[in-house]
Amino acid sequence: MLTFHSASTRVVNSRRGISECMEIAMGDRSADADLLIIHASIGHNFNELIDQARQLSPNAQIVAASCCGVIGREGVSESMKDLALMSITGKEFVVAGTDNVYGQNSYEKCLEIAKQLKASGQDVNMIYFMASGIDIANDRCIAAFETIFGPEVTIFGATSSDNMKGFISYQAFGGKVYEHGAFAIGFSDPTLSIDTQATHGFVAVGEPLVVTKSTGHIIHELNHRPAWNEYLKRLGLPENANCGDSIPVGALGEELNDTLAAEYGNHHILRVVTKHDGDNMYYATECNVGTKLWLTIRDEDLIFREMKKMVDAMLKRSKGKKPVAVFHADCLARGRFLFNKIMKEELVSFMQHPFYANGSCPPWLGMYGFGEFAKLGGKNTYHNYTSALYVIYR
Repeated sequence: MLTFHSASTRVVNSRRGISECMEIAMGDRSADADLLIIHASIGHNFNELIDQARQLSPNAQIVAASCCGVIGREGVSESMKDLALMSITGKEFVVAGTDNVYGQNSYEKCLEIAKQLKASGQDVNMIYFMASGIDIANDRCIAAFETIFGPEVTIFGATSSDNMKGFISYQAFGGKVYEHGAFAIGFSDPTLSIDTQATHGFVAVGEPLVVTKSTGHIIHELNHRPAWNEYLKRLGLPENANCGDSIPVGALGEELNDTLAAEYGNHHILRVVTKHDGDNMYYATECNVGTKLWLTIRDEDLIFREMKKMVDAMLKRSKGKKPVAVFHADCLARGRFLFNKIMKEELVSFMQHPFYANGSCPPWLGMYGFGEFAKLGGKNTYHNYTSALYVIYR
């Protein structure tokens, strides 16, 4: 039976930070850990993180991903030296990963991971997935896992990030650190169940951009003009702008049907652009010709209203049960990196306090990344610019 323990800290030295987190999470039982999941801001040395974690927990499998800040039981931190972990004891899980995952091979590479999980013989009922947030077709990743496990398996997790530049992100598994890797943890504890949901709070404005030429997840033309240049013009950004300039203000919305919009609290699901090559824009999912993309603006009041609505819905579905752990993926553009506008501590308290038991926050592992996986309309879905909660019950 799996048990969960979490901790987070802001420490400059990577080895010291891991040691502090393990002491907080496990006390003098660090050697008992069977699985460590680490989220660390881009300023940390990932090789040192993995090496120190291995010394403290020699029998544990260790995975890690870069982010733009963390959310834990201790609160929110968005610096270059943030660190958070979830330490898990128990044997009901399996880890698999692969390198060189890009948009054009996302399905094949994730199918490889899914087959590794299946070959373990464990009865996987939920999959925690982490991949690079740069140049990846996330809908194809979902399709690959569902090919092997069916649509009923719940996929949760995020895509790794840097400090919102879209330059580089890290994933670590099997003792190595990658820039375009992906890993998955298949949980098979039959006593556990998971509930997932996501919300954003951006509002579509103006007339849509129309995709007039694309290949898979790469958009070549918008409105019959070179895509990146047309996108920048619509945003009012100069021709020499990069993804670091566009990410804060450039959320693109795809229209949802009325049923999904009612559940989501919004008529659009958002997408981020984390890479461009000349005028080619690298979208987060495959994007067909004819797709209409709206520019959006952030609505602070809507963010809080929809967060409360989402948490209330999750609490209703819990039927009074308290979680044994919560995983959490948040878009970095909802934090202080977007104009320092939002009171993140207040928003996180909206998420955390309803799940407290006897005055204490459950083990909690959250990160600011480039994208989030959570169900919408009962289906595994990839999101951008959301807060996504993954609440695990026994």
